[in-house]
Amino acid sequence: MAIDLTALRAHFPSLDTGLAFFDGPGGTQTPRPVADAIAATLTGPLSNRGTISTSELNAERAVADFRAAYADLLGVPAGGVVHGRSATQLTYDFSRHLAKGWKAGDEIVLSRLDHDANVRPWVQAAERAGVTVRWIEIDADTTELDLDSYERALSPRTRLVAVTAASNVLGTKPPVRQIADRAHEVGALVYVDGVHYAAHHLVDVPALGADLFVCSPYKFLGPHCGVLAAAPEFLETLRPDKLVPSPDTVPERFEFGTLPYEILAGATAAVDFLAAMDPGTGSTRRERLTHSLGALHEHEQDLRTRLEEGLRALGDAVTLHSKAPDRTPTLLMTLEGRDAREAQAHLAARNVLAPAGSFYAYEPFTALKLEDPALRVGLAPYNTTDDVDRLLDGLAAFL
Repeated sequence: MAIDLTALRAHFPSLDTGLAFFDGPGGTQTPRPVADAIAATLTGPLSNRGTISTSELNAERAVADFRAAYADLLGVPAGGVVHGRSATQLTYDFSRHLAKGWKAGDEIVLSRLDHDANVRPWVQAAERAGVTVRWIEIDADTTELDLDSYERALSPRTRLVAVTAASNVLGTKPPVRQIADRAHEVGALVYVDGVHYAAHHLVDVPALGADLFVCSPYKFLGPHCGVLAAAPEFLETLRPDKLVPSPDTVPERFEFGTLPYEILAGATAAVDFLAAMDPGTGSTRRERLTHSLGALHEHEQDLRTRLEEGLRALGDAVTLHSKAPDRTPTLLMTLEGRDAREAQAHLAARNVLAPAGSFYAYEPFTALKLEDPALRVGLAPYNTTDDVDRLLDGLAAFL
């Protein structure tokens, strides 16, 4: 497996600036085919959906293609793919949908490893419903979830377990299937935040054991939106508040207002772009995605090894907080005696973009007593060894 980086990078106009982008965990750069798909859909012709005119049919096709693409990417039926403004919006929506069935005395289990988008919606829904929140803690030595604390948190009263598939700051990938199996044993639903995970791995929602899985296409070369995946028969059991004339079929029951057809088309183009990076000989899009994302994993792991070796060479001046053996190519670090925002500015002056902050990871930063801001470096498909060397040279000059 091998991605042709020269060919791949030629599709990204932003790379012509000479910038080295390590801010992918916050949103990747956009390839031209994605932008072209958005523009072509907008200029269509395009109308609201229908079955008569070309413009109506173009809108219908954008929706159908989107659902088919994310069914292939996530390993779910097309009827289980829900579009949303963002993963945060979808989680807030579904926290309200699910909380309708909660009652006082029920419990939910949340993770200290998670982005706040998979914490606060559930905390607030629990407060409204009089439901107790219990926690899976983090082992500070390994930056992995403490599964003993998970066992203590579970009970026959547990209604939901919400957990990330990969930390957006530490990269830690918890054993989601193991967590899901235990949740299901006590009759709880499992909501998985796959926003960071889906940018680096082929997703198989059923294999993860997730009842609901959410991700964000703009983290993997697409436009800004969110996607939720679930079994259609499960979605049929949920009754959201909705306008009377609006569709009541699944998954449209959960999509409020007119869909952004151009964004759907761009999100579809992102999946096709991923599938074409190194497609192998696959005859289906899912097979091509499997081969391409396998090649991407190898590419990113090679760069991660180079980056970590270079950071170790900088000595005690750099503290790497990403420790888990199984993690994405995302590194969180602090710099001895130096402000991470000053490091960000120094690197930016050298056309290297690595952001500083806490990145909405309120619970991990609090639990691990991490300094805010910290410097986050994330790898994406278009990164090269030259990018990594420029980052390391910039850090060495700063320190």
